[in-house]
Amino acid sequence: MKLGCCYYPEHWPESIWAEDARRMRKMGLSLVRIGEFAWSRIEPEPGHYDWDWLDRAIDTLAAAGLKVILGTPTATPPKWLLDSMPDMVAIDENGRPRGFGSRRHYCFSHEGYRAECRRIVTALATRYGNHPAIVIWQTDNEYGCHDTVLSFSVAAAAAFRNWLAARYGAVEALNAAWGNVFWSMEYRAFAEIDPPHLTVTEANPAHWLDYRRFASDQVVSFNREQVDILSALSPGRDITHNFMGFFTEFDHHAVGRDIDVATWDSYPLGFLEQFWFSSEEKHAFLRQGHPDIAAFHHDLYRGCSNGRWGVMEQQPGPVNWARFNPAPLQGMVALWTLEAAAHGAEFTSYFRWRQAPFAQEQMHAGLLRPDSSEAEAAPEVRAAAAALADIGLQAAAKAPVALVFSYEAAWTIGIQPQGQSFRYLELVFEAYSALRARGLDVDIVAPHADLSGYRMVWVPSLPIIPEGLTEKLAGLACPVLLGPRSGSKTVSFGMPEGLAPGALRDIIPLTVTRVESLRDGSGEAGEGWAVTRWREDVASDLAPEMTDASGRGVVFRSGPVRYCAIWPDRAFLRLIVERMAGEAGVHLLDLPAGIRVRRSASHAFTFNYAAEPVFVPHLDKALAPASWHIAPL
Repeated sequence: MKLGCCYYPEHWPESIWAEDARRMRKMGLSLVRIGEFAWSRIEPEPGHYDWDWLDRAIDTLAAAGLKVILGTPTATPPKWLLDSMPDMVAIDENGRPRGFGSRRHYCFSHEGYRAECRRIVTALATRYGNHPAIVIWQTDNEYGCHDTVLSFSVAAAAAFRNWLAARYGAVEALNAAWGNVFWSMEYRAFAEIDPPHLTVTEANPAHWLDYRRFASDQVVSFNREQVDILSALSPGRDITHNFMGFFTEFDHHAVGRDIDVATWDSYPLGFLEQFWFSSEEKHAFLRQGHPDIAAFHHDLYRGCSNGRWGVMEQQPGPVNWARFNPAPLQGMVALWTLEAAAHGAEFTSYFRWRQAPFAQEQMHAGLLRPDSSEAEAAPEVRAAAAALADIGLQAAAKAPVALVFSYEAAWTIGIQPQGQSFRYLELVFEAYSALRARGLDVDIVAPHADLSGYRMVWVPSLPIIPEGLTEKLAGLACPVLLGPRSGSKTVSFGMPEGLAPGALRDIIPLTVTRVESLRDGSGEAGEGWAVTRWREDVASDLAPEMTDASGRGVVFRSGPVRYCAIWPDRAFLRLIVERMAGEAGVHLLDLPAGIRVRRSASHAFTFNYAAEPVFVPHLDKALAPASWHIAPL
């Protein structure tokens, strides 16, 4: 696995570029990402390009033996461009424009801005498309960051109407699909339809779901326009985009089909602080990150672009954007690096080379401090580089477990959660974490993925069942788990004929007759576990496999297929993992808290996310067939 860093030569005196490049190579880096925020320096005036500084920067890096990841600068349109078309900005859900002064101040649907993006990307690719130092192109930067996927601008409204017309053909079909007879919401023409915001109370959930689909498609087509230009003008180079953590506002699988390598930006400490984790977990993993945060995203994004992936931004120290920003425990930067390798990453790039002494991110650590002295992460990078040289390239091995992940499921549940604690991402993550806590490797796959060859298949929740998935699941002989709310909605956000689980009834004969969401602290006890957050009443001729203390069924089984009718707490998940693994003949490990393992095609890795050393007897024998080489890390 190659190592790299994010570098901004336009931020620093040209007199230190060569020394920076020399130090990068000496540290063990071979890749440098540049350019993704440099539009105002590349084109300081409309139509006037200043290439000289970027030519010299690329040549300086190349002279030191570094290869370049060059970003298209479309995440930061310059002020002169905004002034020339003020309506290019996104409009938020409250009707406010997203103004100039930071970044991502554009609407994906604005045709004038799209034309400007095609122009600058064409100019960039014409200039550098055949430069021998350029090995990867990055499109834009972090699509959707700062809540910018959904725009409610005039341009977005017009594009949405065209999208609806293409999808439904006739407005009568849309009215029927959305159920617009309810509350007299029927339309006479597509031209009458607005985005689903600023309504008196909640808008039609079908309207919202189509708007989310539309917004996701706008991201996909925006990205594809750049990919097409780069592919034509810079053949033979990989194209990537850097996705974010715990982010579901557009379909990453769809964007992934158009790029060569999926990458993501890994900030384990920031994500621990910002998301749903308990106070106890935030204290226990304060300086390490939750043991499954990085791995979850490694496995998710590996499944987004046919197995090729990397880390574009790796946290090297305290970040600047979370509510609290602790420093990593000594050794964690090296651990995160090696964990990426264990999951098959092609490269890991640290954000950033040198901490900036100005502007919004001056509190974000780098490998160097602003005075160019080495920060705490620098020796860890050298240690990671040495370990990587020892173990060699790691290829991802097919995992025994497939976990089905759907962006549409996240939108559907988010639009109508029915209980404020029902969070799709959390449900999927908890299932993933329960599997990993028992030493299992997991492939996170899209609903359309090939599920053959897996020993277990988990579907934490899938309200809308894609065409063909039921038949695919029916053809599996391995244990399958279907989580709550699966099959509960049609493609138009209605209830399926015959009630939930809809088409899944062909493989699990039951009917969900009622659902309820539960306040924190309420619920029903089970045998060592509890019903919390959500439960479903189920009618079936099947005898329940598991019941709560009152005798109400919570798990039903038909052959290898199980349906879970509750929000599964961690104790419940542990029990289900044990049962399914036993049926599948999959060996489980008894791992102490904070310990995780990962098997590549050639190595077995053990990672300690606990704050102190942990002794795990005989783990090497439990992990490794004789053909594997165990490298002490």
